[in-house]
Amino acid sequence: MSRAQELLPIDRSQAIEAFPGMELTDRHREALDIEERMIPGPPNEPDVRTIIYRPKARTGRIPVLLSLHGGAFCLMSPDTFAGMDANWSLNHHCVVVAVDYRLAPEHPFPAGPEDCYAALLWTAANAEELGADLEKLVVTGGSAGGALSAAVCLMARDRKGPRIAYQALMIPVLDDRLKTPSHHGAESAPGFNKAGNEGMWLHYLGESYDRSNTSPYAAPARADNLEGLPPAFIQTNGLDPLRDEGIEYAMRLMAAGVDVELYNSPGAYHGADPLDPRTALQAARVYSEALHAALNRETPE
Repeated sequence: MSRAQELLPIDRSQAIEAFPGMELTDRHREALDIEERMIPGPPNEPDVRTIIYRPKARTGRIPVLLSLHGGAFCLMSPDTFAGMDANWSLNHHCVVVAVDYRLAPEHPFPAGPEDCYAALLWTAANAEELGADLEKLVVTGGSAGGALSAAVCLMARDRKGPRIAYQALMIPVLDDRLKTPSHHGAESAPGFNKAGNEGMWLHYLGESYDRSNTSPYAAPARADNLEGLPPAFIQTNGLDPLRDEGIEYAMRLMAAGVDVELYNSPGAYHGADPLDPRTALQAARVYSEALHAALNRETPE
């Protein structure tokens, strides 16, 4: 058994099943056009599977949300969070493009972010067909999806790609150096803990990857320059090994002149029930309100 597998065992037996409470409902199917589509992948790489949600009761162009799922870069799929993506499309009246990027360790970095960036390019190029308003293009993701969202924003800036109006990062993975107090303090935490954090990076980068010079497209906290990035919402959890890297990234974005809303959910773990269920409800409300404000903001004439 590899060190990565020992620290973070991979079980994909439920990869296409929705989490409890995140299943598609009859209401979703009645109110949304839901389409699975293969889109062009990165140059010389396979096509990328996406799931697209659009309100049936739409007129004109509506905001678009690129949704990048979590799962430690090596687990889960858009199907795992189908109900969440469907709710976003309904509640925020937007197009949602959920990306089924390639997973590690079979497809280590840079496969994941390159697939997600290819989905961003496709979304921008097909805005008219999608009925999408590119002035309101938002990228979001939780955990590993937060890392991919931040990476896509860096890639779009560096490659002069499509303009992203907003990035919403929920309990994001950002730093492979694993030196923060929150990482070391989560050794016995339920859910995703110190060992899982270490194993995730070994799966994602590969056990022989040169960690002295990790790409910022893998670990966005490695970016030297955060200027010119989209405004951000960042949520951290108080008992999460990723807490400190999320807070530090938010502070660095602010120092670089980027508008940031930062919310820390006290008493909450990563991938386990919080000490007080009310904290999870509050965090979900704040996150949803930030997305709604970004997707429905007024654009200048």
